Amino acid sequence: MTTQPTRWSQFGVLISVFFFWGFVAASNGILIPVFKKAFDLTQAQSMYVAMAFYVAYTVGSLIYVAVSKAMGTDLLNRIGYKNGICIGLVISALGALLFYPAANTGSFNLMLSGLFIVGLGFSLQQIAANPLAIVMGDPRTGAQRLTMAGGINNFGTTIGPLLVSVAIFGSVAAGNTEASIESVKTPYLTLGVAFIVVAIFLKFSSVPNHIDLEELSESEAQDSAKLIHKKSALSYPQLVMGMIAIFLYVGVEVSTIDNLPAYLELPTEKGGLGLETSMIAPFVSLYWASLMIGRWSGAAGAFDVSNSAKKMLMLILPYLAFGVFLAVNAITGHDPSQFFGYALVIVLMIVATLASKGNPARMLLYFAACGIAAQLIGMFTTGWTSVVAFISVGLFCSTMWPCIFTLAITGLGNKTNQGSSLLIMMIMGGGIVSWLQGALADKVGIHYSFIVGVACFAYLAFYAIAATRTLRKQGIDLDKLAAGSGH
Repeated sequence: MTTQPTRWSQFGVLISVFFFWGFVAASNGILIPVFKKAFDLTQAQSMYVAMAFYVAYTVGSLIYVAVSKAMGTDLLNRIGYKNGICIGLVISALGALLFYPAANTGSFNLMLSGLFIVGLGFSLQQIAANPLAIVMGDPRTGAQRLTMAGGINNFGTTIGPLLVSVAIFGSVAAGNTEASIESVKTPYLTLGVAFIVVAIFLKFSSVPNHIDLEELSESEAQDSAKLIHKKSALSYPQLVMGMIAIFLYVGVEVSTIDNLPAYLELPTEKGGLGLETSMIAPFVSLYWASLMIGRWSGAAGAFDVSNSAKKMLMLILPYLAFGVFLAVNAITGHDPSQFFGYALVIVLMIVATLASKGNPARMLLYFAACGIAAQLIGMFTTGWTSVVAFISVGLFCSTMWPCIFTLAITGLGNKTNQGSSLLIMMIMGGGIVSWLQGALADKVGIHYSFIVGVACFAYLAFYAIAATRTLRKQGIDLDKLAAGSGH
């Protein structure tokens, strides 16, 4: 089988959209405590922010499937992948611009509508961009390219909360602890304009508008005679189980950070840090930076270098990402020294990454086990220890998206687009699981509500094992596939 090198110039343009997905998603962590105070909401009601944003992915995917069915052909195959991303960016821009009238009228419902429309546009972008990232080079390193794209996504998630916090509260030095709802409109107006600019830039870029997925499953299999060819993507067990996995993975990733501000605001005698809302941004930023740290480490496999060089990159890149987090906090006026000790936690993530040897199922299993441990430590300790444990969940969620996505669409061949849209649909887990944890927190307290995350990670560990067995029956050996991507 011939291999093709990664088309870096095209890939570099494509991953710019991943940045915006992260910027907006992480900024929700700042909006939630602000809206909770401004509109006097319960913890469960404040999770409507996550619900509006993430359920939009499901609605967008359903619209995609319905339009494709009505046309009698896959929508992206008709209009093109690049065009699909551009249309999605314009839709998201309209949602971001809706924050202007929403902030002027102080309407919570209108703000939720704006977030919903932003998420609607993101759903189309994701359906198109994820398969594009996988096929822009050797299919065997597709997971690593998705991980690299995720690292750019998490650069957006790292700076998003800090910049939005500055836009809402002003500089740290100003000491402002109260937020004006009207101040929310500035960052979203800027985002709306940025979406339009990127859409125009992407339209005239060299990113391919059409891709051929027919030969993808053949390149993945060690025994093509065992490949199954179904009329529907839902006939593939790895996809159906993967849909549940995406739901719960996005759920635990989002619910952990969206509920963390409420824990940080708890007085110290109740286990929290007693922080003002205006001081939460660095902690939200570190959580999302943790995903960036893990993804930069996991992305080392995408480079066309020797195995020893890849291992070296796995050690260097996560600390480079951590340095970016510290630098951004210093620039925005926060004290980075309080987070220096987090460098030790990163070691555990690197060990798990190296132990996985590039196998997406093994990486998912190891990281799910670490995630369970982090949630339990957070629940049964207090103060700084519990906060660091909850934040480290970001490290162990970091490479789960590409692992699950790759496992779920492996072997689907020309059903890959259909499978991708079904997986994007399940991003709604970010809203629903967040709301469930918020509702549980209203009953048992925020500290023990993180048991929801333990349950999510338990299923992800199961999926890692079940997907491996399912794919092996289809002639696909993940260890051989991972070994084949070495140079």
